[in-house]
Amino acid sequence: CTYFFFEWFVRFMAFRKKRNGLKDPWFVFDSIMVFMMVMETWVMTMALLVLGGPSASGGMGNASILRLLRLLRLSRMARMARLLRCMPELLILVKGMKAAMRSVFFTLLLLFFLLYIFGIAFVQITADSASDDVR
Repeated sequence: CTYFFFEWFVRFMAFRKKRNGLKDPWFVFDSIMVFMMVMETWVMTMALLVLGGPSASGGMGNASILRLLRLLRLSRMARMARLLRCMPELLILVKGMKAAMRSVFFTLLLLFFLLYIFGIAFVQITADSASDDVR
C-alpha cells in the first residue's frame, strides 16, 4: 500500500498544474484505487483499533461498521439483478457465456494436452540430433 501511495504521490507531483491531474483519466482511476486501498488498510484499521479497543478478536473489536458496508455491497448486487430483469437479452447472453465456458475449458485442456504430448515427442526425436552439440 505504501508503494502505491508513493507512486501516486510522485505522479501527482509531476503535474505542473495540479488541477491537470483531474483531466487525466488514468490518474483519476489510480487516485480512486489508491484512496480505497488507503482507506481499507490504514484508516479502517486505525478506526477499528480506536473504536473497538483491544479484544479477543485480534484487536479488531466490534466491526459493525463493516457489516453496514457489506449491506451497501449487497444493494449493488440487487441493482445488477434488477438490470438483468429489465433486459432479458442480457440474461440470455450471460447464460450462453456460462454454457460456453465448459466447452472452452475442455478445448483448452485438450490443446495443452496435445502440446505436452508433441513436446515430449519432439524432445525424443531431437535427442540424438547434431543440434544437441551446438550448445
